[in-house]
Amino acid sequence: MLKKNTRDASKLKELDGLLDASLSQALENRIVKGMVLEVRPNEVLVDVGGKSEGAIPASEFGGDTSGVKAGDEVDVLVIQTENDDGMVVLSKKLADEKIKWEAVFQRYQEGSVVKGFVKGKVRGGLIVDVDGVEAFLPGSQIDVTPVHDVDPFVGNEYDFKLIKLVPERHNIILSRRELLEEQLSVKRRALLDALVVGERRIGKVKNITDFGVFVDLDGIDGLLHITDLSWGRVRHPSDIVQPGQELEVVVLDVDRERERISLGLKQAQPNPWDSIESKYPAGARLRGKVANLQPYGAFVELEPGIEGLVHVSEFSWTRHVARASDMLKIGDEVDVVVLSVDKEAQKIALGIRQTEENPWDSVGERYPVGTRIKGKVRNFTSYGAFVQLEDGIDGMIHVSDMSWTRKVNHPTEVLQKGQEVEAVVLEVDVENQRISLGLKQAQEDPWTSITSHYQVGQKVKGKVSKLASFGAFVELEGGVDGLVHISQISDDHVEKVKDALKIGQEVEARIVRIDREERRIGLSLREANEGEADFPMPEEYKGAEGGLKVGQNIVDLASAFDEAFASGGEEWSPDAGDKKDESADSGDKSDK
Repeated sequence: MLKKNTRDASKLKELDGLLDASLSQALENRIVKGMVLEVRPNEVLVDVGGKSEGAIPASEFGGDTSGVKAGDEVDVLVIQTENDDGMVVLSKKLADEKIKWEAVFQRYQEGSVVKGFVKGKVRGGLIVDVDGVEAFLPGSQIDVTPVHDVDPFVGNEYDFKLIKLVPERHNIILSRRELLEEQLSVKRRALLDALVVGERRIGKVKNITDFGVFVDLDGIDGLLHITDLSWGRVRHPSDIVQPGQELEVVVLDVDRERERISLGLKQAQPNPWDSIESKYPAGARLRGKVANLQPYGAFVELEPGIEGLVHVSEFSWTRHVARASDMLKIGDEVDVVVLSVDKEAQKIALGIRQTEENPWDSVGERYPVGTRIKGKVRNFTSYGAFVQLEDGIDGMIHVSDMSWTRKVNHPTEVLQKGQEVEAVVLEVDVENQRISLGLKQAQEDPWTSITSHYQVGQKVKGKVSKLASFGAFVELEGGVDGLVHISQISDDHVEKVKDALKIGQEVEARIVRIDREERRIGLSLREANEGEADFPMPEEYKGAEGGLKVGQNIVDLASAFDEAFASGGEEWSPDAGDKKDESADSGDKSDK
């Protein structure tokens, strides 16, 4: 019996031990009520009904235990029911924090709006105190616009939206941005509903782009397009407005579905084009500033919002202007004359040359027909040469008016660029701004006295000046050309003229024909070798002009020359050929 009682007592003791161990495990990590047994300088002894009391550091009571006394009840967290020293490990601080967290978890849920105090900044955001617990506010959630300096937020209290709650990890994520966006959305909707097209509003410049300006209308942005900034030309919106500037704008359009507002700044001011025709009548002389340059002309600002175009053709009476930038630069002040006004298209045509006298109006008085002038050859075309009479005024010498004695195919055969020449004014066309000059008219026509210098049968010397398929032209003294027909080059048969003669070659020939009316002299190299006795001169030809049929060797030389002059598709005459088209304006020859 004694043995049995001993066994039962042992079992009871074992059961008590298991019960104590189970109770101890159940108490760990739980908050329990404890009683203050003793307050010591650095710790407070608290009894939680266990085998022994626990010692809690005084720092967990806020560092001041003057308000704590024996017998007080406190909430503590049982960390361990028995440590190596056999004491219970307790924490008042952890108990207080757990109580606060549980209260927060019970009070709030995701989406709740909470008040919080910004305690400080950490990497990536801010720490916010919400009902005594620390929550995290990411940097991207501080405001609706990116925040680069978070210091101004520290120490302030704000409303936040609780966007994430993790009780197990005691983790709370806040957002101030979502709350502000919701508030702004409500405000935007109310403002959109209240806006009326045509009304005026005060706004602040929020952002400037190349195409326009975004203006904050107390919570909602409106677009002020670059074309609605000013009645005049705007190169860039920043030339008109600056960030933060307050503007009075007009509501042009409201798209409530897409939440878009179009604004106008120029519409808040009178349109200067309404009275443009009376303010700038045609013929008015004005002064303006070059605002923009294009290859085709210059835009001149007459007043803010009003610009006119000076086309390149209206820059100068005499000078050909290829690009506006050749004459002007942006910012130049210029005198202009109003040519025309188109109110509907909002265009003003201006002229610069109209501020000066047109030199062509009096060119007929300065250069009447028949006047002898001197000038320098400035340029060539295929049909003539341009001679500068004065700055901007050119006259043209046509190839047909360059020589009495020879046909000129290109002006460079007679003239050189920069050469000073004397010519006669033949015609003045003021309307088309053309002056026709004659080079040969300034010289005596040698054909008027040709028979006093040359006679049929006379031997002459000259230089080959030109080769043709039918013969060679020989320049005689005085610049007169004579023609040697291919049949009169040699007693031997000549297949090609170039095989027998060269340009520049000096030759001796006999005159066999003179035709003053047709301005022709026929020459023969064959007959130059014959003596005077072998070259009989009929009485009817002595001292007179006409044709000569030579002895036994020439059957019909005069007819041969007639055929030569009309053959080869090129009739030889100093004045032959129609004048080519001279439609180019003599004032525009600088680019030829």
